This record gives sequence, structure tokens and C-alpha cells, in this order.
Amino acid sequence: MSRSLLALFLVATMALGQESVRVPLSYFVADTSQYDPAIPTPQQFFGFQVGEWHLSPEQLHTYLERLDALSDRIAIRSMGGTVEQRPILLLVVTDPEHHRNLERIRQEHLRLSDPAAGTPDVERMPVFVWMGYSVHGNEASGSNAAALVAYHLAASRSAETEDQLRNAVVLLNPAINPDGMQRFASWVNANRGQHVVSTPSSREHLEPWPGGRGNHYWFDLNRDWMPVVHPESRARIDAYYEWRPNLLTDHHEMGSDATFFFQPGVPSRNHPLAPRGVLELTTRLASFHAEALDTIGSLYYARESFDDFYVGKGSSYPDMTGAVGILFEQASSRGHAHDTQSGVLTFPFAIRNQFVTSLSSLRGAVAMRKEFLQHQRQAAESALKAADTSPVKAYVVGDAGDSPRAAAFAEILSTHRIEVFRNARPFKQGQVDVQGGRGYVIPVRQVQYRLIASLFERRTTFEDSLFYDISSWNLPMAFGLPFAELASVPAGLQGERYSSGGVAHAAPKRISDGVAWTVDWNNAAAPAMLYRLLAAAVPVRVATSAFEARTAAGVREFAPGTLLIPSLEDPGRAGWVRSVLATSSADDDLDIDVLRSGQAVSGVDLGSSSFVPLTKPRIALLTGPGMSATDAGEIWHLFDARIRMPLTLLGTEQVGRADLSAFNVVVIAGASPSTVDSAGRAALTDWLGRGNTLIATEQAAEWVIGARLSAAVVKRPPARRDSALVLPYDQEQAYRGARATPGAIVEARLDLTHPLGFGYRSATIPVFKSTGIVFEVPRSPFAMPLRLAERPLLSGYLHADAVRQIAGGGAIVVSALRDGRSIVMADNPVFRGFWRGTERLLVNAVFFGQAIRASSTRPGQ
Repeated sequence: MSRSLLALFLVATMALGQESVRVPLSYFVADTSQYDPAIPTPQQFFGFQVGEWHLSPEQLHTYLERLDALSDRIAIRSMGGTVEQRPILLLVVTDPEHHRNLERIRQEHLRLSDPAAGTPDVERMPVFVWMGYSVHGNEASGSNAAALVAYHLAASRSAETEDQLRNAVVLLNPAINPDGMQRFASWVNANRGQHVVSTPSSREHLEPWPGGRGNHYWFDLNRDWMPVVHPESRARIDAYYEWRPNLLTDHHEMGSDATFFFQPGVPSRNHPLAPRGVLELTTRLASFHAEALDTIGSLYYARESFDDFYVGKGSSYPDMTGAVGILFEQASSRGHAHDTQSGVLTFPFAIRNQFVTSLSSLRGAVAMRKEFLQHQRQAAESALKAADTSPVKAYVVGDAGDSPRAAAFAEILSTHRIEVFRNARPFKQGQVDVQGGRGYVIPVRQVQYRLIASLFERRTTFEDSLFYDISSWNLPMAFGLPFAELASVPAGLQGERYSSGGVAHAAPKRISDGVAWTVDWNNAAAPAMLYRLLAAAVPVRVATSAFEARTAAGVREFAPGTLLIPSLEDPGRAGWVRSVLATSSADDDLDIDVLRSGQAVSGVDLGSSSFVPLTKPRIALLTGPGMSATDAGEIWHLFDARIRMPLTLLGTEQVGRADLSAFNVVVIAGASPSTVDSAGRAALTDWLGRGNTLIATEQAAEWVIGARLSAAVVKRPPARRDSALVLPYDQEQAYRGARATPGAIVEARLDLTHPLGFGYRSATIPVFKSTGIVFEVPRSPFAMPLRLAERPLLSGYLHADAVRQIAGGGAIVVSALRDGRSIVMADNPVFRGFWRGTERLLVNAVFFGQAIRASSTRPGQ
């Protein structure tokens, strides 16, 4: 169909309403006669054309399985599964002859990333191209285009396609986020009538909270490439290293009034550790996308916006690991058709742009096949050379007395194919003081040098002050683990290589009977064990003062935050508790002692009121319109998936109607609960005063303060004198963007004697800061357990105005409302699920909120 006839077709069908998104196959592919009739088209299989309805992941997967059964070009594999038990598929598409020798081809390809393996002959090697679609489930044009891409690669009999498959192995990930895709497809299909409606206010275009962007726990999976918190990400990374693609495409959507974006973007916003070849190949590849989009008359832009700085994104991670990542952003139709400034944007139009740039990616990769393969080799070799010239030869990371947390850190590195070793002997340097076998040594001379350097660097100067995402992600700081940089590796320090899941253990202790058992709270596994005991109605107390007591190993000092479990008269229950403690000690290295006397050697005796009884937390997490789905999801995931304790997802509109007495903790995360009405605020006020705990983070803290549920005061910046400035109009975005807080790491001072500081061993901790919120110093000198340093910036970008604003400001303030405790936090302590170092602040607030004395919040005399 010619372009002029196609335009007339679209105008005519748009007028018919119900036909406006029903297009022929020729709308997507140039010559339908070139396709194998034995391979069913998407329309033949589904009963409707791609773009007429949104595909569910089940429909998409079933079609791909059919193509696998019919085509000798396709082999389908499962990479893993989602939380909701949906498969995550990968299609391997290549020439049938390659399939017969695929393992040999794969192994030969992997040798390109191993400088010690000799130099393979790239003249005959296929290029590996990974195509990833719709990591955000409600950016659906990508996954729907994947059906067309798979059909094209399976059925096209054109000479070009056959040549491409002889020279490439295509790795097609059709739905990166099947759970989010399902939520979104169900919504837009359920609200689509027989007559397509493009009005932006139509219910179809206004998906309900939390939307389909995130996965089951509402996480943004496009920020999880590095943290690998979720099963989708771990499966993807494992498959990535199984194949080590040369080119990875990442298909997204953006605002409806935009056009289409592809990289290179702004060169100054790429990570400086990335090889120079990345930008060169990306720029050359861009000409293929431009030609493809010009052919179909689609507008685009390629040299502005977005960035490739944060390594946890799908288009950035490949750049640091020997490949080239390409971000595609298509204007979103939000449903099936959407009014925009340029007219009606249809779902088929969005799908077509994703389809043609998928093919242009393959076309460019094959045309530059040798260059991509050589880049893979050169990236590996240059990584070793860069490591050789680096002043840092290794990093040593201590365990901070918390083996499970340190092992989780090592597991992330290992997942990224970074070689990690245990320290064979004790090591002490700076803040690192670790026993032999309990810390980790990471030599930098590895193919993954660039990734290692990005995870440990403390960069505070930047070529560009505009960031699409965060500006720092130092992983030891995120985990709250001390680390040291070594100019050389001492002999005998590097021990055995870390093996997955290995928690370092001290010598096991015998859990016998006594007057009480103690548990050190400085262990990431302690909260799950505590909840298990409290759920079984086992009495547990927390020490709010330090004490010394006699143990089997002699007199020992116990810090505030130590859990005390008095002996039980019932032999059966006592035996069960011993079993739980023994298992926790053996599996998670929990430090447990048996006390034989209630009399302390020094400090408080075991019967003192300084040991505060704990109550099983019954948490309500506010969810719904106005709330941050990602922030709420991070808290949900922490308690549900890791601590293994239930919590109620309470809709904000239910606050005034629900029986709040069912809860003793309410958490409001990251945003203002705008749908909590006056009745809801009154109910919260009454509930809080009855002896419960309210916790609010970031902008939710501001809402709590405004609702008079906290006595904290937000520190306001001095009035800016922008009116005295006269700047060029085209500098506005740069001026305002430079003053934003993109996400940096700052230093804070923590009161280790305060219940919110229990379990920490250092009074100086790194905190992730992504807002400008800080609190004024409260009138009580004891109500601010966490305060930012006067010179706060540790790593990342902060404008000088922002540094002055937050310096010395309050990060956490505690207030009392009658018998209740209100705890406001200026930042997100569980950012993206990998800020393990500050998550204990939130956990302490949940378990120990009522252990905070009301008197500590009152103004000093």
C-alpha cells in the first residue's frame, strides 16, 4: 500500500470510530507477499490485528510458542518466572544451521569477553542482538510490537532477512514485565468500547493506582538492572551473561505529545567510565533508525534529553559491560487512541515505530557486525588496561558485624559476574576492621572493571549537571558496609572465592536453657526472627540501656537494642523457641547468648523497666491515588518478601471508614495522601493518640506535619533572588535542572542510644537523599535521632544551594501525640530495595516506635 493510499485509508477509518485502530498487515510490513503462508500472522492467530486490542502476556506467549513450533528459525526458552508465576520468555532467532550449532557458536562468542582465551575470528561470527520490550508494563507498544517482530523473523522470506539471520543471533525478550503488562492490558481492554474513544479524560486512558508500570511489588524494573532485587531482573541478568549480546535495545514509551526518541542523546550525560566505542557505535546506528522512520514518515529526535549515566538502567548497563545499549522512547497512546497536540495518536502507529526501529537495529547490527564484535573484545581488553593504571587495585569490604547483609552485597556482585573473594586473614584499615573469612576482597583487574569502579566510586564532580536519574549509587554505602581502597593487595589476604548464598558463620553456640536468651539486633535476619516469635506470642523485650552480663564465654557487654527473651515455663514452648534460635544462629549467623542470672554484672538488671516489652506489629501501609506506588512497593516488598510479615494495603479513601484499631503501625510513604479527607485525618489523630505509631517519609512527612500529626517543622530555604537574574530563555532547563536533587549520598549522624538507632555500630552513616526536605532542629534535644552532617555530600551531585539548605538539617524527628509516636523521615530509607544500610531505621520505627519515651519529645527546660 502506497503512503498516499495508506493516509487516505487512515483518514477514512478514523471517521468510522470502531475501525480507527484496525489496520492491515501492510501498515506494518512493506511487502506481505514475502512472508511464508505456513506461519500464521498475528491477526490469523489472535482473531484481530495487532494494535486493535492490547495483548495480554498469555496471548503473546501462546503466539510465540506457536511460532516456535512452526519455524526452524526460533527456539523458545524460559528465563524464569515473575512473582505472579508468569514465565519470562526469551526467543532465540537465527538461521536453522546456526541452531544446529548454537552451543558452539555461543561458547565461541563468549570468548570475545575473555582476553585470556585467544582472539576468535570475527570474520565468520554472527553478531548477538538482544531486543527487550516494555520493562514498564503500561508502555505497551513495545511488547505488542514484539509479536510482529517475531512473526517477521519467523516468516519473512526476503533475501535481507535470510542474510540477517545468517549473520546474527537475535535474543528477543518479548515482555520484560509480564505482571505489569497484564494489569495494564486488562484495564484498557475492559474500558474500550466498540467505538474507540481518543478523549484523554476517558476512563480507558486513566489507569487506576498503582498502574501497570511496575512489577508485582510496583518496582520500576528499569532501575533494577544493577540492584537485581526482583526475580525478573535476576533472570534477565543471568540470560544476559549466558549470551553476552553485542547490542541491546530497550523499548519504552513517553508522554503522548512527544514523537519518538532514539540515542545517542546528549554525550555529556553518558557515564565517563563507558568505553569511547559505545558513543561511536550508537551514533552510527542512529542513521539506520533515522532512515527507517523517514521511510514511514514518523518524526523523531536523537540528540537531546535522557542520559546513560545510572548503570542500573537497561540502556546504560550494557555500555559498562562490553555491549551497546539503545533506548527507544515512543509517544504513548495510553490505550488504543489518544488526542494529542498533533492529532490523534493511535496504538498501531506507536507499535509500528517500535517495530521498524527493531528491524533497523538488526539491520544496523548486521551492517556493523565486525565493529560490534570487535568492540566486545576491545571493551574486555581495555577494561584490564584501565584496571592496571588505576591507583586502586582492590577493595576490601567489611561485614559490620552483619553477615547476612554483607553476603547479600557479595551476592549482587557475583550476580554481575564480578569475582569476589573472602579475606583469608584479619584486615584493618580505616573503618574496616574485619575478622578472617567474614569480609570480602574485590580485585579490580577483571573484565568487569568498569562496573566495579562505578559501584565503588565516590564521584562529586560532573561534566553535566542534568540527570535523568540518580547521580550516585555507591553499593557499599547503600549497604552501610565499611570499605577500603587498596593500592596493592597484601600477600595472603585474598582467600577462597565467594560462592552464591554463602553467609559467613562464627563458631556455633549451643542454645541451652537459662533465665533468658539474648539476640544481637545488628543482623539483617533478626527482624524476621523477632516477628516469628511475636506472632507466636512469645514475650520479647528490647534493652533500651547498655548492660554487662555473664555468658558461657564470660562477661559480655550488650548494647541498647539487644533483644531479651525470658525463659518460658512451658517446656514445649521453650523447646520451640530454642529450635527457632538455633536455626537462626546456624543459618543466619545470629549472635545469641544464654544468660544464667537476672543480675547484670554492670548496668541494668534483666528485670529493669529499661527492658521494654514488644508487641507484634500490625501494619497498615497507605496505598491509592496520590501515593507513590514505588515508595509504597519498596516498603511492601521489605516486610512481605524479606522479613516475611504480613501488612495490610489500606486505601487512602478507607482511612476514615476502616477500623484503625486493627493496626498499631501506619506507614505513609513518599507522597501526600490527597484522598484522605477530614474524617480520615480525624480518625488518624484519634488512632495515633491511643498509643500507636505513625511513620511518614519524604513528601508524606510534609503532609503529616501539615495535618498536625507531627510537631516537626520543615526547614524552608531562604527566598531565592531569581528576580535579580536575567538569563537567556534557552538556559531555563539547565538552570532549573542544575538545582534539582537527582539523588545523592550524604553523611548523617545517628544517635546509637535512641531506639531508632538500635542495631547500628557506627554513629556516622550514609543516607540516600533525593529530596530537598530537611527538618528544623526540634525544641526537644532528644527528638532528632538522625541529623545530616554540616558538610554532608559524600558522593553524587548536589547544587551548592542544596548543600547549604540541607547541611546540619534534621533527617528524622519524633513527636508524641498523647500516647502515640509520630516519626517523620525526610528521605526514603529503603530506596529501590537496595539501600539496606538505612532500612533498619524503618524497621526500628515499626518494632520499637512505642519504646521511645514520650518525655524525649518534649521541649527541654
